[in-house]
Amino acid sequence: MDLEGLNRQIIVCRRCPRLVEWREGVATTKRKAYKGWDYWGRPVPGFGDARARVLVVGLAPGAHGSNRTGRQFTGDASGTFLYPALYRAGFSNQPDSVSRDDRLRLHGLYLTAAVRCAPPDNKPNAAELSRCQPYLEREIELIRPKVIVCLGRIAFERLRRIYSLRGAKYRFAHGATYRLRPDPSGVELCLLCSYHPSQQNTLTGRLTASMFDRIWAKARELSEHA
Repeated sequence: MDLEGLNRQIIVCRRCPRLVEWREGVATTKRKAYKGWDYWGRPVPGFGDARARVLVVGLAPGAHGSNRTGRQFTGDASGTFLYPALYRAGFSNQPDSVSRDDRLRLHGLYLTAAVRCAPPDNKPNAAELSRCQPYLEREIELIRPKVIVCLGRIAFERLRRIYSLRGAKYRFAHGATYRLRPDPSGVELCLLCSYHPSQQNTLTGRLTASMFDRIWAKARELSEHA
C-alpha cells in the first residue's frame, strides 16, 4: 500500500465512536465565523512530500481548523505559527495555509498526527491514541524519514511506544534529540522534540518564533547528515 491508499483508509475510519460523534457534530453545528464553510468532518490524512526526509507528528486536528479544512495544521492558530516557520526553513513554498486548494507545497517534509480525528477539548484518550497508532507506524514504514519531529509531549510518548524507548534517558524537552537504532531495513533516524505551536505555548512565550526556527534548522541539519 502506498501513501495514497493509506490516506483513503484513514479518511473512512470510524474506529473511535466518541471521536466520530464529536467531529461530525462540530462539522454540523459549525462556528459562527465559518458558517459558509463545508466542513471536512472526517479523519484528517497526512500531507506533504511522500519522499520526505523529515516527518512531523502533531497531536490531533483542531475542531475548527483541520476538522474544517481537511488538511493538517490548516485553518487554526497552530498552523498560523507553524507554516511561516516551515517557509523560513525552506520546507514550504508559501508562509500560510488556509485551505486544501491554496497551492501550498511542502518540500522534504511530511505532516501527520498521533490522532486523526478532532477530539473534545483537544484531549484524545489512551484507547483512541492506540487505535490510531497503526496509521502512524505505516506512514513511517512508507516514508522512511531520517528525522521525526515530535510537536508536543503526547506525540513524543507515541513515538516512544512505537520504538520501545524505555528508561529515564528518553524524556520530552524542547530541543531534545535522540538517535534511534536502525530499523529492520537498516534505516537510522533521529527523534527531535519541540513544544507544540499551540496558542497556549505561543501566546505565553513558552515557544517563540526564534525557538521554533532553531528546531527546523536542526531538523534540516540532521536530515542531511543522518
